[in-house]
Amino acid sequence: MNFIISNNSDVPIYQQIKNEIINSISNNDLKENDMLPSIRNLAKDLRISILTVKKAYDELEQEAYIKTVQGKGTFITPRNKALIREKQISIIEKHIEQIVDIAKISNISKEEVMGLFNYIYEEE
Repeated sequence: MNFIISNNSDVPIYQQIKNEIINSISNNDLKENDMLPSIRNLAKDLRISILTVKKAYDELEQEAYIKTVQGKGTFITPRNKALIREKQISIIEKHIEQIVDIAKISNISKEEVMGLFNYIYEEE
């Protein structure tokens, strides 16, 4: 599995790892019972701290995306794709609320915000 991690991003590295794994599950790149790299190996591959990967894995396990089996490894848990999509939409909604709040405070119109959104969405 190839992780795309940016040191220049405002998003913490552990969160980027979480996002990559969740998106890979959602896109079917990772399926039920697929094994993830060990914390140590992923940290080495990404040249980051073991603690950073551990934090990402711990949160993913708390949210039931993955399950660690002692002596065996870390695996993708069976999940309902609708629940994953719902969670992703909820995250996007929170970001949109922040954008709308900033736009209102800055006296930026809905049309200007939508124009920016459409421009950025099409650019990606």
